[in-house]
Amino acid sequence: MTTHTGHTRAIPASKVIDTAVYNTAGEKIGSIEDVMLDKTSNGIMFAVIGFGGFLGIGEKYHALPWSVLDYSPETGGYVVPFSADQLKAAPAYSIDELTGNDGHLARDASYSYFKVDPYW
Repeated sequence: MTTHTGHTRAIPASKVIDTAVYNTAGEKIGSIEDVMLDKTSNGIMFAVIGFGGFLGIGEKYHALPWSVLDYSPETGGYVVPFSADQLKAAPAYSIDELTGNDGHLARDASYSYFKVDPYW
């Protein structure tokens, strides 16, 4: 079965990780570093987007609600409906902080900041 944008519903995480992420202006803002899974609801909590660093130094990690990422065959990456400024101002974490408190702090802050209806 396909989604409303014509994509299949199932996708391996290995195919998502390292995929580029663009804003609607076509600017590359980073790439997907990982996806956080919620084992109790069987859902994807958020995508971990890394940007702003050089060779892993100074990189910020942002939790973006999975539902805001839309795959674009034209770019070969995901597009999010946020400006570069919105993303730069978004809550940022270390990789360890993303999993603290079972990931709920990062998840809740992300859904609140981006004004996305929670899945839980």
